[in-house]
Amino acid sequence: MTIYTDLADDIERQIRRGVLRPGERLPSVRALCTARGISQGTVMQAYYLLEDRGLVSTRPRSGYFVNATARTTLPRPTMPTLEPEPPVHVVPANLLYSVLNGMKQRENVPLGSAFASPLLFPLPKLAQLLGNAARRLDPWRIVDDLPPGNADLRRHIARRYLEMGADVDVADIVITSGASEALMLSLISATQPGDVVAIESPGHYGVLHTVEATGRRAVCIPTCAQDGINLPALENALAAQRISAVWAMTTFQNPTGATMSVRNKEALVALLARHGIPLIENDVYGELYFDAERPAPAKTFDKQGGVLHCGSFSKSLAPGYRLGWVAGGRFHETVRQNKFLLSTNANVPAQAAIADFLKHGGYELHLRRLRATLRSQRDQLLRAVARHFPAGTAASRPHGGYVMWVQLPEGSVDTLELMRHALDEGVSLAPGALFSPNGRHANDLRLNFGHPWTAAMERGVATIGRLAASLSPAQPPLLGSAPGDERPLAKLRSPPGVQCVDE
Repeated sequence: MTIYTDLADDIERQIRRGVLRPGERLPSVRALCTARGISQGTVMQAYYLLEDRGLVSTRPRSGYFVNATARTTLPRPTMPTLEPEPPVHVVPANLLYSVLNGMKQRENVPLGSAFASPLLFPLPKLAQLLGNAARRLDPWRIVDDLPPGNADLRRHIARRYLEMGADVDVADIVITSGASEALMLSLISATQPGDVVAIESPGHYGVLHTVEATGRRAVCIPTCAQDGINLPALENALAAQRISAVWAMTTFQNPTGATMSVRNKEALVALLARHGIPLIENDVYGELYFDAERPAPAKTFDKQGGVLHCGSFSKSLAPGYRLGWVAGGRFHETVRQNKFLLSTNANVPAQAAIADFLKHGGYELHLRRLRATLRSQRDQLLRAVARHFPAGTAASRPHGGYVMWVQLPEGSVDTLELMRHALDEGVSLAPGALFSPNGRHANDLRLNFGHPWTAAMERGVATIGRLAASLSPAQPPLLGSAPGDERPLAKLRSPPGVQCVDE
């Protein structure tokens, strides 16, 4: 059990015994922090968990209150523990929804968003192609595009694999309804319910939810903001327990922006091949590189068909069209069958429109412009963090994608609390607790540089920096204040017991 689940269970017992009655206010976050000697973020996670259980609800600027029906809520069924060690718990859904709701408020500065601005994509051209495809649609086309999907689109994807040096046959590619479905299909095709899957920590919040929702179990592997999943830690985990798959972002990882070196990607594939373990590789940001060449995915080194490589057009071309794919290796036939059973096929007009754009629409020109824009916005964000954040702050410098990992000084404000105060001032951020179930990233946060740099973005960074300094117990000084007054950022911290390489 974690600290926040223990606290939530204690409060639930008090509610069911009538110590805390319907309509009564729960102790304040600050009061519980003082009484229990725990962080504000831990208390907030406990309160989010109680919301998930239907026992409490929040009132703006008033706190948390016991629900009127709380004592009549049916008790939750208990499940036997499958392992002697404590299980990995999913991040409470209300925490996830709080962050996502902050992203949906258009008036908020979108530093916590997981999406890039729609202004960066050729949406009018795509809309025209989508309309053309819909007008030409006939029932036979729907049948033709049943899994594995649109043949022209799969050929274009196969050509891009050829350009990056990966040996992928057109027949291995299955078109999916976005990357999330691609990843879930890979998981259920390569593993069985009850299997253990190694995942990154910090890692994307959807991974753990997907693993648990499909009846698998997760073990977290420390991941460095400099060079990705830690191979010695992964080797130790493989020696300690039976792991059935590894799920990782080897290039421009979300949330850290880290990219594994070519040597480490090759070593990762070789390590898993020796154990006969498949790798589910999430490569949705791979096309958004800032250096001269696209980083080779781990799939490039796959000689045994053990890497299920997942991609998407949502991050690089067509947000909202929900088109992704899986290059499934030796699992491709199972992926194809599971895709058919899960959702029949991906959006047929959208497949035709994207295929048409790849053939005639200037995809490479669009990508070159997008990469240059994102690189400039990354540099703007780094400079703003150096101007406005507390002294001792560290930040990753991603070579692609559009998310950045920021580490506040150890012992400073919990970024869950920071998020609440920032949202009150119209600024979103993604707290570290969202990306790990083990509570080890309380002073970390993810920022987004996928939106045009404006005065509002600068103000948003300044607001987060000011709040981080004022809410921290030590109230550290700010790094700088004005353009040209950027001070050096600190060195990124390594996860406990792990040695990360310097950038």
